Amino acid sequence: MSGARDSEGEVLVRLEGVSKRYETGSIVTEVLTDVDLAIRRLSFTVVFGVSGCGKTTLLNMIAALDKPSSGSVVVDGVTLSSLDEPGRTEFRRTRLGIVFQYYNLLPTLTAIENVEAALEIAGTPGRQTRARAVSCLEMVGLSHCGAKFPSELSGGEQQRVAIARALAKEPLLIVADEPTGNLDEETGLGVMTLMSELRLRKETTLVVATHNTRLASLADCVVRIEQGRVHEAHGAPAVAEISR
Repeated sequence: MSGARDSEGEVLVRLEGVSKRYETGSIVTEVLTDVDLAIRRLSFTVVFGVSGCGKTTLLNMIAALDKPSSGSVVVDGVTLSSLDEPGRTEFRRTRLGIVFQYYNLLPTLTAIENVEAALEIAGTPGRQTRARAVSCLEMVGLSHCGAKFPSELSGGEQQRVAIARALAKEPLLIVADEPTGNLDEETGLGVMTLMSELRLRKETTLVVATHNTRLASLADCVVRIEQGRVHEAHGAPAVAEISR
């Protein structure tokens, strides 16, 4: 844990006093408790912890997929926790790239069409979508697979298409939840190494949730979560503070 705050100009993501709880009748389950966290621009931060510790919930807050029960989430000066659902949808559509564990590719579209679809949703002019999709597939080493459907690709190749899709929008932030969870160890390491390299080339910020210690070693900063609480952050690009 660091006691010093980063300057606001360097911070892309800031969470202050973030808690998330779910109520089922009289039963209240608290998933996150008083999380304070700052993540610098252009950094590669891993949110590390065992399954069920709250890391996916934390990523959902940062990715505008969910709202905290209390506290604030600010990304690039936008207070996501104050936006309504249409506002959060617009933020995701135009400014975020998201990579999922299960790829979430559209099975009836080819690899290049999956990338183009993300660009079309983001409002990219039609004349630019094919050229940018081709470029992004080249970056992930799949220029030869553009005409293939997801069912014709290996798991590692499908995840590379998902990375190309996330990069195509040229987002300020990419959030990835267990992006190697369905891959073997070596393929997963290759995918994470690729994501780290492309993050530098595309000048974007990368936040990844994982329980794999080997993958966490690639990051600039590791934020450790246990039972819904941020316990520590290693490395300069992020600052995590424990609420006592």
